[in-house]
Formats: sequence, structure tokens, C-alpha cells
Amino acid sequence: MTGPSPDHQQPQRTVHIGSVTGSAFAVGDHNTVTQHQHTGPADAAQAELLRAVRELRADLARFVASDTTAVLDAELVRVEDEIETSGAAEPGRLAGLRTALTAAGALTGSLASGVAVADALTALLGG
Repeated sequence: MTGPSPDHQQPQRTVHIGSVTGSAFAVGDHNTVTQHQHTGPADAAQAELLRAVRELRADLARFVASDTTAVLDAELVRVEDEIETSGAAEPGRLAGLRTALTAAGALTGSLASGVAVADALTALLGG
């Protein structure tokens, strides 16, 4: 019988990857590569919403997490991802964000980034 003895283990290999843009790759055995296209905002209104969403997410990270902030952050992530991958957040997604923003009103109403997201939603969805 040939092969490594039971007390002989393969050395652990470490791979460090910094930032990757516009590429797909796999490291190791039996991996699957999934590539996500990032198209960016389709228009100025979506670009403004994306900017405001990112600012509000950064501001929320400075507060103690609660159920309300967790729900709001999840909606912000969904909107950010949809704008980045398809160019625009759909009206249903925007309505979900508006609902989460309203539920977190006391907190987000006092943040400039929260007001900016509300303004961007109003521009896209109307009053």
C-alpha cells in the first residue's frame, strides 16, 4: 500500500485575494465559478438613490443594531444590489425600502443620509 501515512497530513495552503473587478476565478479542488455583472445605475435618479443608500448604511453601522435597523439594512442591501446588477431598483423593491425607512423613522429622520434616501425614493416613486 502506498500513500501518506495516517499521521502525515497535507500542509494547509492559504490564499489571500484583495480586490477583484470584472473577473471570475476558482481556487482549490471542486469549485464553481459564478460571475455577477455589475452594470451600475441606469440614470441619475438611481445613481442618487445608490449614493444615499450607501451613506445611510454607513451611518447605520455606527448605531447599536436593533430589529428595526436590521430590517432597514437588509432592504438597503437589496436595493443596492439591484441597482448595481440591473441598473435600477424595481418599484416593489423601492416600496419595501420606503416601508422599512418609515418604520425606522425616528432614527433615519434625524440623519441626513436617511432624509436623502427618503427624498430619492420620493423622486422615483412619487409622494
